[in-house]
Amino acid sequence: MNGVLIVDKPAGMTSHDVVNRIRRIAEERSVGHLGTLDPMATGVLPLVTGSLTRLAQFYTSAEKTYEGSIRFGFATDTYDAEGEPMGAPQRVNLRTDEVEAVAVRFRGVIEQIPPPFSAKKIHGVPAYKLARKHKEVALKPVKVEIKEFAILDVGVGPEGLDGIGGGQECPPHNRVRFRARVASGTYLRSVAHDMGQFLGCGAHLESLRRTALAEFGLEDAHRLEEIAEAKAGGALDDLFVHPRKLLPQFPSVTADEASAARIRSGRTVNLPELSRARQVKVFYGQRELIAIATRVAGTLFHPKIVLCGGDSR
Repeated sequence: MNGVLIVDKPAGMTSHDVVNRIRRIAEERSVGHLGTLDPMATGVLPLVTGSLTRLAQFYTSAEKTYEGSIRFGFATDTYDAEGEPMGAPQRVNLRTDEVEAVAVRFRGVIEQIPPPFSAKKIHGVPAYKLARKHKEVALKPVKVEIKEFAILDVGVGPEGLDGIGGGQECPPHNRVRFRARVASGTYLRSVAHDMGQFLGCGAHLESLRRTALAEFGLEDAHRLEEIAEAKAGGALDDLFVHPRKLLPQFPSVTADEASAARIRSGRTVNLPELSRARQVKVFYGQRELIAIATRVAGTLFHPKIVLCGGDSR
């Protein structure tokens, strides 16, 4: 089973949990994911199965889009809603103009310190392992790129009506909804935490939903229950992304039978001249993606990655 399946990851599961669930549902051992989501996060989680797991290398720096909410008033040790509060909650009443003024700092190429509870390594040890043992986590700033950081709304959280500020005619505005489009390696948990530092009231990432990764969006995503039902009904194939839609930055070339045989054996081959692209997707028929090939000269291409197997979806 060779293909790409987009899962709408539910909250409470790790990305690896989802991979294991799909392995059982699809009865396919070779399954990987393109870009980890934290357990609390939901949304677009692309999975690659069978020989198409070899395509993962083309998505390591994929752009990602998110929508989420930040709660102001206290920080947490994980920088998100699953962590322990680092102090008592403060009553805050945010103004849109002051939030926008801080948001400007998080647009473009910036330096960011990853959260202590992250997979970043310190002397070969993941930071989260040290943090769990309450050991010092001294991570160095890294450059990341936030291509878009839009403040969608400044509003009131549920406790604004009956907790902090309960009974007030004007409940505190302590939530910010945002949309962000980021390059790989960006931690939105750190953005939330740092915004709280700038505003002097503490903050953490309360919710996060990934709406897109590379060419995949929520319109392509399927719930785990839907995937299980499709498998039981013999319609799992219908949920896989059509391979012609993968890696749209590479033109598609269709090889004849003789050329396809040469490509499958890893040999160079002349392909139809469609563009001067350095790399192309090579298909046999409409659905079988057999290789990613690199131009040698003119119409001569060499398969960089051979995707064997005759049932690519």
